[in-house]
Amino acid sequence: MSTRLTLILALVIPNLIGFLLMGIDKEKARQGAFRVPESVLFCVALIGGSVGCLLGMFLFRHKTRKPGFVIGMPAILLLQLACFFILWRSKLQFRLL
Repeated sequence: MSTRLTLILALVIPNLIGFLLMGIDKEKARQGAFRVPESVLFCVALIGGSVGCLLGMFLFRHKTRKPGFVIGMPAILLLQLACFFILWRSKLQFRLL
């Protein structure tokens, strides 16, 4: 698998999972069924799914009244962008297996 494809998948998969989990949790909330734990949603955001989680929050109108999510998800995204910027500017070279 090429490096470019690996990087694309590393960005797309966690965001897709975050988006889907927000939709699934919203539907389960409507049904009164067992919910996705908030810790799982935050973990998915931390491993790179913050954009997908944010899109899911606002598209499905889910968790938008919870300050932890309204502040926490954008904060995770900003932290990830800052780390990416620092790594980009450091000119470090990484090799994938």
